[in-house]
Amino acid sequence: MNKRVNLLLLVITIIFSVGCKQQKKQEEVSMEPRGADNIAYKWGHMAIQAQAWDTERFKPRPTVTSRYLGLISVAMFDAWSRYDETATPVYTTNVDRRPSEEHTLKNKEIAVSYAAYRALLEYYYSDAKEYAGLMKELGLDPNDMSMDPTTPIGVGNLAAKAVIEARKNDGANQYGEEEGSNGKPYFDYTGYKPVNDPDNNVDINRWQPKYFTDAKMGKFAPGCLTPYWQLVKPVAMDSASQFRPGPPPMVGSEQLAKEVKEVVDLQANLTDEQKALVEFMRDGPQSVQQAGHWFKFAQEVSIRDQHTLDEDVKMYFLNQVTAMDAFIASWDSKMYYDFARPFALVHEYYTGKEIKAWAGPVKGMQKMDGSQWRPYSPSSFLCPPFPSYTSGHSTISGGCAEALKLFTGDDHFGASVELIPGSLTETDSTFYGKKVTLEFPTFTKTAEMAGISRVMGGYHIQADNVAGLQLGRDVAHQAWKFYNEHLGK
Repeated sequence: MNKRVNLLLLVITIIFSVGCKQQKKQEEVSMEPRGADNIAYKWGHMAIQAQAWDTERFKPRPTVTSRYLGLISVAMFDAWSRYDETATPVYTTNVDRRPSEEHTLKNKEIAVSYAAYRALLEYYYSDAKEYAGLMKELGLDPNDMSMDPTTPIGVGNLAAKAVIEARKNDGANQYGEEEGSNGKPYFDYTGYKPVNDPDNNVDINRWQPKYFTDAKMGKFAPGCLTPYWQLVKPVAMDSASQFRPGPPPMVGSEQLAKEVKEVVDLQANLTDEQKALVEFMRDGPQSVQQAGHWFKFAQEVSIRDQHTLDEDVKMYFLNQVTAMDAFIASWDSKMYYDFARPFALVHEYYTGKEIKAWAGPVKGMQKMDGSQWRPYSPSSFLCPPFPSYTSGHSTISGGCAEALKLFTGDDHFGASVELIPGSLTETDSTFYGKKVTLEFPTFTKTAEMAGISRVMGGYHIQADNVAGLQLGRDVAHQAWKFYNEHLGK
């Protein structure tokens, strides 16, 4: 009899204990910070700030910084995965999953924070004080270098270390380690040289560097940005060329003539709303480049849907792995085809013909010879310095939009932004337009708006845009598969 009573008491105790744990977990979930208050959001916001500061210091380098944001997001995911029941890390394979009783919000917050902090220090090293400030604000010691895999601090530090070590010698040449680089970071170890120079266009189908104006009104022609980026190892894709599109239309084809004319016609008739769209998608109002732009869009989704830390870690991981791989895929296409931009193509098709076009800041739209045509951009950064096909904006936007649609299970976005047309291009406010509101109803529509804005601005023809959007979507579906594998689904 006593044995039965003792057994019954034991069962009751176990049930009570389990019930208490479940209740505690439910209370923790109900009290969990959401949206902009969750820790993953805060570190995501810090990464975007770091991106903006990096652009100010080193000028736009979208390929390089897409890798930074991608790897920071992977580090956060890897650390978080050790406190999840089924998720598996990408690079932190030497750290065991922690026991279920340790899968608390507090432990996740600590692990994710240290992973983000250490990764930021590696990739955006110039603003270490800012990152340390956030650590202290969160009550964490930025100087704690523990590598104890049984503690959340150790897990976070180890996750960042694993990512950093795994991505050394990945083709990015971050440390100038590739042969012939002599220790110079991001040195072009492929020896790429354009067939055309700024003054001589010997093959109109190929990319031609163009002159920009510097702060002292001198001329300079930027070289090709990271012409080896197609050699960087992707995270989710099998190879950079996995989804390479077919070729762009060549000079002499009816399609190219039609698409060059479209660029000229669109610019000649830009509305205030279209100018604002070109400027916003070009990189405004805060310069964070394409990967950062879609990271910001993801953060808007977090606020809209009141995400938890778990949801944000997973969303950033999918979003930024897609962006990083999309850049690699886009560069594979760019360098494989080495295709011309409208800047040169319009001159080829319209020299000796009168057209209406934008004459530059404070000059407005004028009639001119086609040889004087230019993109709708400041003279200090007239046109991206690398081949055209596929459009990077279209590829990254198509990819990240598709990734967010897959993650949320719905194409609805619902964001908007207010802008003053001309404010990011003109040098005199008398040439600004009236404030407009750009609406982004769906993720797909937002990507399409980003893509067509590049045609309106004169940076791409439609073929660059259409192929880029599809390339990005192909990358996103590959990243979605990779994402689900690492969630243990």
